[in-house]
Amino acid sequence: MSSDPYHQLRDLLNQMPIGYPPTASGVELEILRRLFKKEEAETALLLTPFPETVEQIAARTGTNKDGLAQRLAEMSKNGLIFRFKRNDEVFYKIAPFMIGIYEYSVLKIDPEMARLFKAFYDEALLEDLGISNIPGFKVIPIEENIQAGKTLLPHHTLEPKIRAARKISVAECICRKESDLAGEGCEYPLEACLNFGAAAEYYIENGIGREIDADEAIRILNEADAAGLVHASANSKHLSNICNCCPCCCASMKGITQLGHDKRRYMNALYEAFIDPEECTECEECLETCPVDAISLAETMWVDRDKCLGCGLCAGNCPAEAIAVSLREDREEPFENVMDMGMAILEAKQEIQS
Repeated sequence: MSSDPYHQLRDLLNQMPIGYPPTASGVELEILRRLFKKEEAETALLLTPFPETVEQIAARTGTNKDGLAQRLAEMSKNGLIFRFKRNDEVFYKIAPFMIGIYEYSVLKIDPEMARLFKAFYDEALLEDLGISNIPGFKVIPIEENIQAGKTLLPHHTLEPKIRAARKISVAECICRKESDLAGEGCEYPLEACLNFGAAAEYYIENGIGREIDADEAIRILNEADAAGLVHASANSKHLSNICNCCPCCCASMKGITQLGHDKRRYMNALYEAFIDPEECTECEECLETCPVDAISLAETMWVDRDKCLGCGLCAGNCPAEAIAVSLREDREEPFENVMDMGMAILEAKQEIQS
């Protein structure tokens, strides 16, 4: 094992469900050197994926508690590790590269960092994102686009979960900001990434995002829908985030739209769209709206369910109201929580790589 803290940190991050794989070019190490001072990389190596107090970390590692507390607080403020409070106690844990360090860098990213991120994505990250064939995200349409009269569980919709969240934040989209800095930007809304609960507290506490209420979050969601963005959140029943994804910049969406990968590598499509041929006027509005080209015109308008994300954008934009979006009969329900999802991805990756 290398004694270099950056190599060691890379290897630690690569043990996460969405890993941080080594590259031939070494770009992943260059990113870490840009983000972490050497002492910070050494401090990050003291952490695990499981939350611990400063006292617990110090006792486990034999580190001075007072100096450790200050370093961890500063690193959390800089978006390098994750911190949260429960019952007046502060907990720390290692942050994955994605979803984590990458997203936390949204306010400090510059053109050079954007170049490095893109190079790492192209060389290694995209393949790692889908290697387990267990999607890390689920797609849920807004309720206005879901077929009425169907029985839905709480995790099948967004608005009730949003209104139940104890804390909500909104931040700029790191994917679109990176693309813009790399000269490949789009016109989709930038401030569109929603976080909830502990994640929202982290964003607000560290100035990465701003606090909003449920009404504003739902307004942002509806505006994102009107703009043609896909609503994707972690593939679990617990709502921790909503990424409003565009087909051109989003890390997962690009694997589908630009490289033609199976959507199930990245996205769990709980819903699917149906077009009523009796109501359809063949105006072809849905052909322009679908972000993954799942709709085509043969004798009638037709939806390829293998491609369809169930995002509901086609239904919301159909002037004839000829499209219905409903739960798939053969859907795979999300995991109970993010931890269960992460363990399943890790086990699948280990089996594939063994």
